[in-house]
Amino acid sequence: MRIRRATEEDVPAIVAMLADDALGATRESPDDLTPYRKAFQDIDADPNQFLAVADRDGEVVGTMQLTYMPGLSRKGGTRAQIEGVRVRSTERGTGLGSQLITWAVDQARERGCILVQLTTDTTRTDAHRFYEQLGFTASHLGFKLTL
Repeated sequence: MRIRRATEEDVPAIVAMLADDALGATRESPDDLTPYRKAFQDIDADPNQFLAVADRDGEVVGTMQLTYMPGLSRKGGTRAQIEGVRVRSTERGTGLGSQLITWAVDQARERGCILVQLTTDTTRTDAHRFYEQLGFTASHLGFKLTL
């Protein structure tokens, strides 16, 4: 298994993984890839974005997006934000998710980030345990406003 930058050809597999859970099934539309392809192009053109896929023998089996966010707080430090972590259902429980997160943390270190952060839905209690086992702490309360 190797982790690489996603290509536009990976978009259908990524969207399928985003839609393959209780929350994703209600908010994703894998039947129309048009908005996802546009979003991919925007992500791919931004040097502060890295849409990663886990590739096993030519098949996309995992994904995550790593965003680098320069800021003034914390003495002008750059943060890395992890979003959209998904592992194909047939690969869950194999350690692939841990590999993806470890890879992302290593990338953030190499880029000189001072912090890696992520959000996860409050209903995803298994994900909370997963991130805590990897050393993350639930140190903040996040808020979102749907537009």
